[in-house]
Amino acid sequence: MVQDINPFSGSVRVRVCGLLEEKDKILLLKHEGLGSAGYLWSPPGGGVEFGQSIKETLKREFLEETNLSIDIEHFMFVNEYIDSQYHAIELFFKVKKINGQLKLGKDPELAPNKQILSDAQFISIMDLQKMDHTTIHNSLLDCTSSGKLFQKNGFFASENK
Repeated sequence: MVQDINPFSGSVRVRVCGLLEEKDKILLLKHEGLGSAGYLWSPPGGGVEFGQSIKETLKREFLEETNLSIDIEHFMFVNEYIDSQYHAIELFFKVKKINGQLKLGKDPELAPNKQILSDAQFISIMDLQKMDHTTIHNSLLDCTSSGKLFQKNGFFASENK
């Protein structure tokens, strides 16, 4: 269902996110209009729809947003994010690419003139560390290497109310 208003605010949302590494870089998408800086780099993923499994959701979201088909390797961690507009419970999985060429996609939940995805890039952890922390998904902030990121497990929470 395409909506003209922000369907992501004002309720708790369960999301699945995939961490895809290629040549020591992590695939991230730039989301316009999120975060205090006006944009946010975040791993591909999205909301779980009623009746669709977590794995089906993650595969669908990756294809819609990046044009990549993936397999899910394993569950990594849970991240909870809360601010004045958003409350997300995010399940992170390590994924691997099966096929496809990276191409920025769209979010079918948003109207064509309200799309928030503006870029898709593989970004190194070193480059992430140099970026303004307000422009990076909070689950990536404490990682000083891709090895540390992919060893991350447990529950993490961030509030910005």
